[in-house]
Amino acid sequence: MSKPLFNLPSFAKINCSLHILGKRPDGYHEIRTVLQTVSLHDTLSFASSSEREISLTCSDPLIPTDKNNLVVRAAKALQDFYGIRAGARIHLEKRIPVQGGLGGGSSNAAVTLLALSHLWNVTATMSELNTLAAELGSDVPFFLRGGRALGVGTGTTLMSLPDVSPQNLLIVAPVATVATNEAYKALSSPALTTPDSVSILAISRGSSNLSDCDPWVRADELRNDFEQVIFDIEPEIGQVKNALLQAGARSALLAGSGSSVFGIFDNREAQQRAIEQIRAESGWRIFPCETLSRERYVLAMESCGTSLLRSFDLQSDTGA
Repeated sequence: MSKPLFNLPSFAKINCSLHILGKRPDGYHEIRTVLQTVSLHDTLSFASSSEREISLTCSDPLIPTDKNNLVVRAAKALQDFYGIRAGARIHLEKRIPVQGGLGGGSSNAAVTLLALSHLWNVTATMSELNTLAAELGSDVPFFLRGGRALGVGTGTTLMSLPDVSPQNLLIVAPVATVATNEAYKALSSPALTTPDSVSILAISRGSSNLSDCDPWVRADELRNDFEQVIFDIEPEIGQVKNALLQAGARSALLAGSGSSVFGIFDNREAQQRAIEQIRAESGWRIFPCETLSRERYVLAMESCGTSLLRSFDLQSDTGA
């Protein structure tokens, strides 16, 4: 692509807790989750184009660059919603593992919405961007804000949570992967769903007490309901969690619907020792990183020289 006008990081996320409450009447699953941005990131480069075409290139040749990529879909959704006649040339430098449960594609889409709103001089509201984001995917709205948030419903209804002190993490991506739709299909057992969908929805709208949602207080509060099915589908992923715990992680958890697993370490020295120990496992990719507060997320989005997020009220609840 031609010289970009600006580059932006596209951060990954972890789910500090992920509770599957049941299957909704519309076929989707009702969840309650705490999402947290982390410093592991892709990089997106943007340049304007006088024609309406959206051109995407990627450092990973296995990733599609057509309408099947959320970056392209996000750009076209923004074009159509605001009647934009300009186009864009975009390059994606990929680092976040694909099908890792880390929200890489969703993050790419959200950053594209923000970046192209700036590039095309769109006067957008956060409510409008949230609507577009929710149509692209359940995790996309979260990446319009970053930091830490409680997600309910299908995950698109968000409530900001207070940031915690930075946590040292290791994210480990095994060779085995599990597609998100496959993970959700595995949850469709009687033990994890109920025909009484009304009661499930009532539970999800229950307590909003922040003390119920703080997974950093005690290690045993970390929970991901996907673990009970993902580890059966791909035992290697369960082996990653065990390896992190044996390497000194204070706690470890499947990231989203997998296949990556993250471990929490008391300090960087413990984190480094674990890297050296786990590195012996053939084929596993290891990503040292830390949790990323909302303030640091906003600052990172200003690296292009403009306040992409500060004009929005990020402290208010958002929903789709």
